[in-house]
Amino acid sequence: MLNWIVEQKYTVGIVLGVVFGLAARLSMLRTDYRQYPTYPHGRIIHISLGVIAAGLGSVAVPSLLDKNYTAVTFLSLAAQQFRDVRNMERQTLSKIDSMELVPRGATYIEGIAMVFEGRNYLVIFTSFIAALFSIVFSWYWGIAAGICAILITNHFKSGKSISHIADVHTAEVRLDGPNLFVDDIYIMNVGLEDTRSIIRKRGIGLILVPKNKNCRVTLANVGQRQAILHDLSTILGIYRDEGEPSLLPLAKLDMADGRLAVFLLPQERNVEKARRILMQSPVLESAVRMPTEANLHPEGKEGL
Repeated sequence: MLNWIVEQKYTVGIVLGVVFGLAARLSMLRTDYRQYPTYPHGRIIHISLGVIAAGLGSVAVPSLLDKNYTAVTFLSLAAQQFRDVRNMERQTLSKIDSMELVPRGATYIEGIAMVFEGRNYLVIFTSFIAALFSIVFSWYWGIAAGICAILITNHFKSGKSISHIADVHTAEVRLDGPNLFVDDIYIMNVGLEDTRSIIRKRGIGLILVPKNKNCRVTLANVGQRQAILHDLSTILGIYRDEGEPSLLPLAKLDMADGRLAVFLLPQERNVEKARRILMQSPVLESAVRMPTEANLHPEGKEGL
């Protein structure tokens, strides 16, 4: 009788763990303006992986409670599988990127791949917590713990945006002869009169002012700048076709004060909307730099 009760608690715990793990993955899965994961097949792949991750997290609890520690080693196999998923996403996006008019860039792609791997681990965490509380305490405690775990995973599912590291202002796009400026920041030389005419008619300029030294170095990262241009071009469209490099969006630094000038030719010329989009663009984890956190010894040698 006692064994039957224990088995029932294990069954309930595993079921609740899988349910909450899948719910956590669904809450973190969204096909937005980037159209990735694609709908429906890309989402089916990630939901299926979420079910596998939820099952792994749930089954780990009975294994630990029964002191069957060797059974938990399958989690290392799961980690290897999720790393393979990260590699798959990286390769897929890199191939797709070569066909984009405004590419994401390697830094953005690596960030997306890292996110998809990390979210599977958050699913394992959610299912483990829900199963643990269901088995050790009671099923209603498992439900409460599962809800709390989903809230925690949703807190960690997204990082900072550009609005956290810079102030964004609209700026004048002007031509001084063949030289193109956004405010007082030089962008490029425009030789053709037809191109200059298009720029006068459709050009939009934005200035990003970093909030501190760390933010200045982050904005200087080429991958971060490319991600900004890709997001703006994806939402607003881009007024160019293949083989027109003079109409490509650009982001250039003012080397004196670290300001970043963004120039683009959108299909939808809405300056205020462009500013809001830019403020909501993600700050890439691999682009973040913190030079002020360097541990420097008084004699000028950097600490290890």
